Amino acid sequence: MGLSWAPLGLIVQCSLVRPQVFHSPSFHAHGGGAAGKRGGRRPEETVAEVEIIIVHICAAAIDRRGKARWNKNMGTEAVKNAEKLVLTAMEGRDASHDAAHAFRVRDLALSLAKEEGLSSSAETLEIVEIAALLHDIGDHKYVSELSEEARIVERFLEEEDLEESSKERILKIIKGMGFKDELNQKGVIEVLPEFGVVQDADRLDAIGAIGIARCFTFGGSRNSVLHDPEIKPRVNLSKEEYVKKDEKQTTINHFHEKLLKLKDMMKTKAGQKRAQNRHKFMEDFLNEFYEEWDGRA
Repeated sequence: MGLSWAPLGLIVQCSLVRPQVFHSPSFHAHGGGAAGKRGGRRPEETVAEVEIIIVHICAAAIDRRGKARWNKNMGTEAVKNAEKLVLTAMEGRDASHDAAHAFRVRDLALSLAKEEGLSSSAETLEIVEIAALLHDIGDHKYVSELSEEARIVERFLEEEDLEESSKERILKIIKGMGFKDELNQKGVIEVLPEFGVVQDADRLDAIGAIGIARCFTFGGSRNSVLHDPEIKPRVNLSKEEYVKKDEKQTTINHFHEKLLKLKDMMKTKAGQKRAQNRHKFMEDFLNEFYEEWDGRA
């Protein structure tokens, strides 16, 4: 990895202290000033040499072990690799669960993390970002839980240069994300601070204008019935009933069986706040939909 733009701020900061360094007693005590005089070298030549040293030190700090730490303008190598995996593993999926969805969830999760006061830790942000990016790669709707593809994320993390504790937290977040897994559990409490922002981000992308678009996109990809007044939404679903595929359902019923419930299932205050407008948008849409369906509008 070569020197990127990221260290430039540090280089500039180092350069700014240059006058104090070259005029300090310690500089002269170590022969800096005397050497310039004895060798007949101009002060600016010495300055130039030290600046070069500063640049190399800064570059080495960023380049050490071939990876840079997270900042808002560039991710770690693991994050970049996760982005590449998303693009390849989710290629060919319908637009309800494609790479664009993963990237939106990542952006939402980082934004929620900032609002929740988690942005001061680079490690936490890295966990949030990678978990958000990879959360849908093993989705049961696209990948059999018994297939080798279901282990893509685990194999990816095994190969990445991450702390073992970070890998464990990422996997724990991903495995606990699903709506279906929460149906049989009332008041789930998750101790990981990163979990709430990642799950809320995924659920925010399932509601509002984008949620509506995704819902109909998925329904269309499965050739689902748009709406049938004779087919009522299922209530009090268990996990097994929710994933049951042999029972005919409609796309509109998915709003009642899942999407309209998500507002009250948000884990973070930031997520709860954002969910309000998105939820209201869906309610207004459904009211308009039913009026148009019945010929009343």
